[in-house]
Amino acid sequence: MAEWTSAVGPAQLARQLNAQQPRPAGPGTRKPPAYRALADGIRLLVLEGRVPVAARLPAERELALALSVSRTTVAAAYEALRAEGFLESRRGAGSWTAVPAGNPLPARGLEPLPPESLGSMIDLGCASLPAPEPWLTRGFQGALEELPPYAHTHGDYPAGLPALRQMLADRYTERGIPTMPEQIMVTTGAMGAIDAICHLFAGRGERIAVESPSYANILQLMREAGARLVPVAMSEGLEGWDLPRWRQVLRDAAPRLAYVVADFHNPTGALAGEDQRRALVDASRSAGTVLVVDETMTELHLDEGLDMPRPVCAFDPAGSTVLTVGSASKAFWAGMRIGWVRAAPDVIRSLVAARAYADLGTPVLEQLGVNWLMRTGGWEKAVALRRTQALENRDALVAAVRRELPDWEFEVPRGGLTLWVRTGGLSGSRLAEVGERVGVRVPSGPRFGVDGAFEGYVRLPFTVAGPVADEAAVRLAAAARLVKAGASAGSGESLRTFVA
Repeated sequence: MAEWTSAVGPAQLARQLNAQQPRPAGPGTRKPPAYRALADGIRLLVLEGRVPVAARLPAERELALALSVSRTTVAAAYEALRAEGFLESRRGAGSWTAVPAGNPLPARGLEPLPPESLGSMIDLGCASLPAPEPWLTRGFQGALEELPPYAHTHGDYPAGLPALRQMLADRYTERGIPTMPEQIMVTTGAMGAIDAICHLFAGRGERIAVESPSYANILQLMREAGARLVPVAMSEGLEGWDLPRWRQVLRDAAPRLAYVVADFHNPTGALAGEDQRRALVDASRSAGTVLVVDETMTELHLDEGLDMPRPVCAFDPAGSTVLTVGSASKAFWAGMRIGWVRAAPDVIRSLVAARAYADLGTPVLEQLGVNWLMRTGGWEKAVALRRTQALENRDALVAAVRRELPDWEFEVPRGGLTLWVRTGGLSGSRLAEVGERVGVRVPSGPRFGVDGAFEGYVRLPFTVAGPVADEAAVRLAAAARLVKAGASAGSGESLRTFVA
C-alpha cells in the first residue's frame, strides 16, 4: 500500500515554487545550481506546510515539463531531497514528502501555565481569557438555585440536561437551522465532543483530513486515537480553505472524517466564506466523508460591520454530513467545560450509547449555569464583554509586535483569539525554547502542523493587553535576537539557513 496520503499536481507545485520570494544573494555569493534551488524550494514548501508531509510529488518528467527545466534537474533535486530526509520513494508508488528524523517535532499542545508562575512569565501559550465577571458568578448562583430538583436524581444525563439541549436547539433554530433537542448532545468541552466523534467514526488507522495548520490539541487527540492525519493546506493569509486541494484530498485519500474550523480558524484566524462552506459540504457528501465543524470561535467576531456567513450546518440541515461542535470555552470561559454536538438524531443516539463506556455525562451544575446564562440574556452580555476584551487585546498586541519585530509578517484577523505569525525566517521551535528563558511562553508553529510543518511560525493569542502586550513583544524581540545570535540550545541557526 502507498505511504502517501495526498498528491500535488505538477501545475500546482510549479505555481507554488514560482510564487516563492527569492532569497537576496550576499556580496560575492554564487547562484546555486538549478537542481539545488529546486530542492530548496520544495523543502521550504514542506517546512511551511504549503505542501503537506506524505504528499505524493509529480513524476520527474511531469514536473520538468511544468517548470520548463530538464528532467535531469528534477531528478537531481529529488535525489538531494531524499538524501536530506525530505523525500521518500518506492518503485511503483512514486515519491512523497517527508521530514527527516531529528527535526524538532513538538506534538503536544502547551499545558496551561500554573497560576503561581504567572508573575514571572508572560503566558502566550493558551488562547483563553479570564472569566467575564460578574457573569460567571451570576451563572453559578442561578445554577445553585435550580439544582435541588436534580439533586434528587442519580445525576447522570448522558445526552445532557433536557433543558440545556432544548436551549441549544432553540439557538440553532434562531440562527436559521431548524433543530430539535434530539439533535443535541452536551459534552465535556469541545475536546470531549470531538473525542466521542473520533471514537465512533474513525477507528485506529482511519484517515482524518485536517486543515494545515490546525488546532494543536485536536491534532494530538486524533494521533492518540490512532488516526492517520491527512493535512490539507489552507489558502494564503486569511482566504480560508483551498477548495481544489480539499476536493483532491477527499477524492484521492477518501478520509472517514474531516475536521475544520470555519469561523476564525485556530491558529490563522481565517473566516471561510459562504461559497466555500457550501462547496466543502457538497464535496464531503460526494466523498462519503463526515465533516466535523468546530464552532468554538463563532461568536468572537470583533470588527464592526462584519457580516458573518451562515453556519456550515445550514448547508446540511439534517446533520447527515455535517457534525457541528460548539463550546462555552472560548466565548465564555475555558473553565466552564461545556461543549455540545449538533447532528442527525441517529448519530446523537450512537454517540450517547457509546458514551456509557467513557464519561457517562457532563457535570450538572455547569450545564445549569450555561442554561441560566442563555435563558436570562447573561450569555449575550458576557460574550459582548469578551469581544471588547479580545478586540482591545488584539489591537494592543498587533501594535506591539509591529513596533518591536517589524520583519515578522501576519494578517490581522477580524475575529477569534489568535494571530498566526511568520517569524522573519527564524525557527519557531528555537524561539519557543529561548522565549521560556527570557520570560515569554509561546507555542511554535510545528505544534499546529502535521509532522514538522510550519517551523517558521509562532501563534500569538489575544490574551494580554496594554503594558503586558508591550512587554510580551519586547521579550519576543529579545528571544529573536538570541536566536539570531546563536544563543539557543544546540543551534541558533535561522530557518533560512536550513531551507535556502
